[in-house]
Amino acid sequence: MTSLDKSVAQAGTQTEARGDKAGAMHAPADYVHETRFGFWFLGTRTWTQRVVGVALDDLKRLIDAPRASYPVILDAGCGQGKAFKALAEHFHPERIIGVDVDEAGLDAADREAGAHDLKVELLERDCADTGLPEASVDMVFCHQTLHHLARQEATLAEFHRVLKPGGLLLIAESTQEYIGSWVIRLLFRHPMHVQKSAEGYLQLIRDAGFEFEGRNVSYPYLWWSRAKDFGLLERWRIKAPPPPGKRKETLVNVVATKR
Repeated sequence: MTSLDKSVAQAGTQTEARGDKAGAMHAPADYVHETRFGFWFLGTRTWTQRVVGVALDDLKRLIDAPRASYPVILDAGCGQGKAFKALAEHFHPERIIGVDVDEAGLDAADREAGAHDLKVELLERDCADTGLPEASVDMVFCHQTLHHLARQEATLAEFHRVLKPGGLLLIAESTQEYIGSWVIRLLFRHPMHVQKSAEGYLQLIRDAGFEFEGRNVSYPYLWWSRAKDFGLLERWRIKAPPPPGKRKETLVNVVATKR
């Protein structure tokens, strides 16, 4: 059963329907709309299993002391809701909140939640202004979202605000090395002026007040993120993959804590 909260969820105020033009949330002026191909691909099984699923498996192992349950999870930039089922299976929340500015994506997310009989609240909001109460969330899941956002600092400040002390921020990001590759520039759209290296994203998270250690960070070097050769030379055993520190990282995963 789903709960599509097409609203601005402000504490102490009456919510307004997303479908109501007077209360509708419009995308920020600097929002970069996805291509038709991009929207289609983000709804595929390949995306769900090979990208979202792999990232969540990796992020889960980076948590120092996993809890049996994280009662409230915010899926920031939830898109078409392809992480909802995996979040429920991995972290056993009582409540999942999906936030996104794309109306078509939220409609698909509502159907996705219904297909898996999950109760999910969907908010049509900017990730930098979720409208959620302060310290109301146990976990923020931010998967391949920051590189879509022009206001990255404001978004991380919002994540810090809504997380409870001790709450976790799970981030999986593609770096400028990958986003700037020819295949991604051809098929997808992003705000190119805000793209960062792996270390750039890690510093951004530190600057927002989050804490993490080296053991809470990983640098997946997956074949699909290497647009120059897609890892073919290694699969054909022509050469070995370069080790961390000797390559330009294409992906970075981190579990950070609000103290």
